[in-house]
Amino acid sequence: MSKKSKTSVGPKRAGASRAAKGEVLRRRVLGDAHVDKSIAGADLLSADFTQLIHEWVWHDIWGRPGLPLKTRSLINIGLLAALNRPRELKIHLRGAVNNGCTLAEIREVLMHTSLYAGVPAALDGLQVARETLSELGVLPRAKPKSAPKRRSKRSRKGT
Repeated sequence: MSKKSKTSVGPKRAGASRAAKGEVLRRRVLGDAHVDKSIAGADLLSADFTQLIHEWVWHDIWGRPGLPLKTRSLINIGLLAALNRPRELKIHLRGAVNNGCTLAEIREVLMHTSLYAGVPAALDGLQVARETLSELGVLPRAKPKSAPKRRSKRSRKGT
């Protein structure tokens, strides 16, 4: 995405332009329903924060050319799972699906997260992913596997 110089259009117009462009990208990744709900819920406390999110998060960072949106989504899944942020993780799992991330890629990110953030963080992330991906129809409902049969002491002794 190209970036206009603040000096050519003035700081307020440049900020408004960044916010508008960021909102477009946010809608592309997270969907209109999520963004509409977020904007509608803005109040005197959060309205400036919403603009900051559009300008900085979605325009300045997500809009950078160095990584594809799919890769950014996978990074977010690992980070949000590691930080135990289930609400944001659910939002970004939906975005990951919108960005073309596969079930296998999401699973691998959560496995990788367990190495660096700990198994409990990854398991919490896995649970949020299971719920969200099931809601989206990405995760098929699997039949529960039966527990492996244990041999009795008697059969191990050969009697």
